[in-house]
Amino acid sequence: MIVREAESVDAAAIEALYRSFVRNPAIHVTPERIAEIRSDAMNHLLVADDGVRVVGTAHVTMCMDAMFGSRPYAVVENIVVAEDARRQGVGRQLVAHIEGLARSIACSKIMLLSSVERSDAHRFFRREGFDDRRKVGLVKYLSAPSR
Repeated sequence: MIVREAESVDAAAIEALYRSFVRNPAIHVTPERIAEIRSDAMNHLLVADDGVRVVGTAHVTMCMDAMFGSRPYAVVENIVVAEDARRQGVGRQLVAHIEGLARSIACSKIMLLSSVERSDAHRFFRREGFDDRRKVGLVKYLSAPSR
């Protein structure tokens, strides 16, 4: 299993993972958008590739911050592992890769949101060192999400 930056040819696989995760007809992953993300040093669209197929994905954005001098922070979105690949270390490898990227540029923290009903994911994130006891995540959607 390798975790790598997504390539344009991964668009269909990433879209399939997103569709397995969220029921929203607006989901549309294009090769051009993946290339755009790949060209931005502050964004990393990652895939976990088992040598046969893409079995996981995550997107991490490094954000500038004024609070701690020049130290950025990382925001993680859309960590998705194929249902038949769960509990095989895929998520752990994605999170480890994200943490390595964040540490390599001295990020002060890594933040993520997780849907309230995803209790298995919450347990996983806690095991990986994420703390949900001191902060509350809030979202204001600017377009209506579908489920």
